[in-house]
Amino acid sequence: MLHRILGTTGPQVSALGLGCMGMSALYGDADRAESVATIHAALDAGVTLLDTGDFYGMGHNEMLIGEALRTAPAAHREKALTSVKFGALRDPDGNWSGYDGRPAAVKNFAAYSLQRLGVDHIDVYRIARVDPDVPIEETVGAIAELVEAGHVRHIGLSEVGADTIRRAAAVAPVTDVQIEYSLISRGIEDRILPACRELGIGVTAYGVLSRGLISGHFTRDRQLAANDFRGHSPRFQGENLQRNLDLVDALRKVADERGATVAQTAIAWVLSRGEDIVPLVGARRRDRLAEALGALDVTLGAADLAAIEEAVPAGAAAGDRYPAEQMAHLDSEH
Repeated sequence: MLHRILGTTGPQVSALGLGCMGMSALYGDADRAESVATIHAALDAGVTLLDTGDFYGMGHNEMLIGEALRTAPAAHREKALTSVKFGALRDPDGNWSGYDGRPAAVKNFAAYSLQRLGVDHIDVYRIARVDPDVPIEETVGAIAELVEAGHVRHIGLSEVGADTIRRAAAVAPVTDVQIEYSLISRGIEDRILPACRELGIGVTAYGVLSRGLISGHFTRDRQLAANDFRGHSPRFQGENLQRNLDLVDALRKVADERGATVAQTAIAWVLSRGEDIVPLVGARRRDRLAEALGALDVTLGAADLAAIEEAVPAGAAAGDRYPAEQMAHLDSEH
C-alpha cells in the first residue's frame, strides 16, 4: 500500500481511503455482511482511512464500521483511522432539515459518534456543510476543544470555499478539506486547491467516480431503486445522462489502450493530481474494492494525461453535481 500525509499537520494514511456511506444509505439497499467483509478486505489490503458521517443511515454507518473494527484482526484495527462528518439534521422519515454547527451540538454529535464507532477518539472530525447561522470559527473552535481533550485528533473541513478555509485555519490547524473532485467535478482547481496548498492543508477527494457515473459500470438503461438518490441527481437525468456516458465511452477507449478499467483510470487521474490528495473510493463490495485498489498500479505519463484530458475535458459534464436545493448548501460553490 502506498501512503500519503494529510496536510502538514495530519496523519499518514493509505493513498486510497474507503468511503463507507453507500453501505448504509443513499445508493439503494446494501448487504450488511458484504459491507463488513469489504471493510475487512480494505484493512487487509492496507487501507487505513475509513470515512463516514454520523447521519449516514442515522447512525447505521458508524455502527457498521464499529462492528467491522471489533471483528477485524487487532493489527488492522490499531492502524485504522476514522474520518467523521457531523452536523446534518434528519427526521425519522430520513428527510434533511439543515445543519447544526453550534459548539454544544458539535460536542454532542462527537459523544454519540464515539459510542457508535466503539473508539476512544475520532481521527479527523468535520462538519459536513457549513451552518449558515454559526460562524465557522465557532464550529472549528469547538472541534479544537475536542482535540485538546483527546476525543479528536485532527480538524477537517468539508465542501468549503477558499475564504472559509482561511477563516477556519486562522483558528486552529486544519488537516484536510473533504470535497468532491473527479474528472467531471473539477471546481476546486480554481481557488480551493490553491488555498489548501498555500496553507498546507490536504484534500480527501470523494466522488472520484462521480457516484458510479464514470465507473464504467453504469449503463444507459439502468433502473435505479426508489431509495437511490441518484434518481434525483441532475447528472443522471435524461439527456444529461446520455451526454455524460458519452464521456465515459471516450474514457473507456483511453483505458482500454492502457490495459486498465475505466474506474482505475479515473481514480489514477485523481491520484496524479498531487501527493496531497487522497481519493476516497465508495466500494460496497469486495470485487469493486479490488478493482479500485488496482488504480494504485496505474501510472499515468504525460501522454496518458493528455489523452484523458482530450476524452474528458474540464467542464464537459452535463448537469450540476447536486440538485439545486443541495447546491445552495455548498459553501464551496459560492
